[in-house]
Amino acid sequence: MDPEGKQLGIKPLPEALAIARQADLDLVEVAPLANPPVCRIMDYGKFKFDAAQRAKESRRKTTTVGIKEMKYRPKIGPGDFETKTRQVLKFLNEGHKVKVTIMFRGREVFHPELGKKILDRVAEQVDGSGRVETEGRLDGRNMVMVLAPDKRARQSAAARAEHEHAPAGNGTGQPAAGSPTDSAPTEENA
Repeated sequence: MDPEGKQLGIKPLPEALAIARQADLDLVEVAPLANPPVCRIMDYGKFKFDAAQRAKESRRKTTTVGIKEMKYRPKIGPGDFETKTRQVLKFLNEGHKVKVTIMFRGREVFHPELGKKILDRVAEQVDGSGRVETEGRLDGRNMVMVLAPDKRARQSAAARAEHEHAPAGNGTGQPAAGSPTDSAPTEENA
């Protein structure tokens, strides 16, 4: 094949190399398993560069989901609970999974219902931003629950944020005609 992609037909190797040299390009074997093998006349350095750029672009578009961990205690105070739960919400909104761990000490391990109550409260607080991926289960002296970000909630939050940042007026400082602050009744506020 020539640089434009046209087929030149079956050529012996010395002739194909001569054609590539005349064009000041390289002869690259693109389908070695075909019978006969398929070769293409191209600039191999440019081909390698383009392939590396495509691979880099695809790596950039992939998102890595990290697992963050938040540790609670059965006797946690309300202020600490709120602070840790806000952090869990932040992690979920960033797209991370969150492992919520209740750490039991001493005889606390004989009261798993206390840990379950805390896990239920955390799940209730993050409802909308995340969903329970793995229910709370006792694992030695710890009770563990895994939360995953809720993709639908993240998309709707992104849409709301985009809508809030959009200009609401007509550039004059006055509300746009037909906006809810306009005094004329519309279908929405009639």
